[in-house]
Amino acid sequence: MESRTTSFTTGGREVVLDLTADAARFLADVGAREGLLHVFVPHATAGLAILETGAGSDDDLLAALGDLLPADDRWRHRHGSRGHGRSHVLPALVPPYASIPVIDGAMAFGTWQSLCLVDLNVDNTVRDVRFSFLAG
Repeated sequence: MESRTTSFTTGGREVVLDLTADAARFLADVGAREGLLHVFVPHATAGLAILETGAGSDDDLLAALGDLLPADDRWRHRHGSRGHGRSHVLPALVPPYASIPVIDGAMAFGTWQSLCLVDLNVDNTVRDVRFSFLAG
């Protein structure tokens, strides 16, 4: 297995950050041909999603999560910014991992699919992502 951790700056705002190019670069660097790319976010307040980006779906996801997990004072987990507890619920809905088949050295995505980091935690501005390739 080949594995690498990369840090990403998300800033002090809610974000859907496209990691597709970073994942492809990792696969190229390790000489991946056939196998499985596993991606993991070792944080209690972030997740990974496979979705379309650039056509509004990323903003729609943030809006839906805002409706489902409002940034208000209802959360029992109460440190950091207002509504911080919702970020700890996020990984139950947007898991902190994703697995993607790799065929001929490329991720076998469907049309319009991208790999994205989803982060609602405005208190934590740097996120680590572990890319691992398991050869088949």
